[in-house]
Amino acid sequence: MENQHIIVRVATPDDIHYSKTITDEMESSAKARGTGIAKRSPAYVELKMQEGKAVIALTDKGDWVGFCYIEAWGHDKFVANSGLIVNPAFRGHGVAKSIKKKIFELSRKKYPDAKIFGLTTGLAVMKINSELGYEPVTYSELTDDEEFWKGCRSCVNFDILTSKNRKNCLCTAMLYDPTEKLKEAEEKAMAAKAEAEAAEAEIEKMKMSVAANGQIHHERRRRRFKGNIKLYERWLRFKRFVLLNSKKEGGAAGSKKKFLFFL
Repeated sequence: MENQHIIVRVATPDDIHYSKTITDEMESSAKARGTGIAKRSPAYVELKMQEGKAVIALTDKGDWVGFCYIEAWGHDKFVANSGLIVNPAFRGHGVAKSIKKKIFELSRKKYPDAKIFGLTTGLAVMKINSELGYEPVTYSELTDDEEFWKGCRSCVNFDILTSKNRKNCLCTAMLYDPTEKLKEAEEKAMAAKAEAEAAEAEIEKMKMSVAANGQIHHERRRRRFKGNIKLYERWLRFKRFVLLNSKKEGGAAGSKKKFLFFL
């Protein structure tokens, strides 16, 4: 793949001629892994392309590189990014990660309120999912849509799934919950606001420590400047302003002033 530029984009109807190549590689890869899920036909892959619910990776010369598609379950409450496959000739170069990121963004755009989930036995996919915000969950937190679970029948481990009453299998379940992520973001924002307010309060206390003659008194107190560079810069500007004005007014006396250094 040297000197070949790889393009990862939303698939279109113009890409349907790649469908047979994609499904053949899906089947071949599943056999090599000794596992597989939801075997798909070229017609099904073509439908996803026509619906704008798939991502394809190609070289600038038109060689097929990778593919993934979206499936919605439970009245669009759950979304799965399924069928991730990469051409063996292009593996090990970050293509899967690029495709997963693109299909994730497409899923969030088309189904902003849906929970995005996946079942996988691959450590590399688990790592990519984790970076996107997925978290490991129990099977009970996934969709209960029977049509989804029927897709597992093509997997060689289907008997394990049924013997466990669909509560567990060799695959790891991972889930991205937009509602939970929103709560986490709000909590993080509130914590950051509280920290900023506390830092502002420290600034006010430091201002009060500046005497009328411009002298800055050292207070042996832990400051909250660590990790808050902007506030630190504001305090330095304020201190510089005070000292320069004091020097103009006090002349040589300015050299006797005490300086405050903050870590």
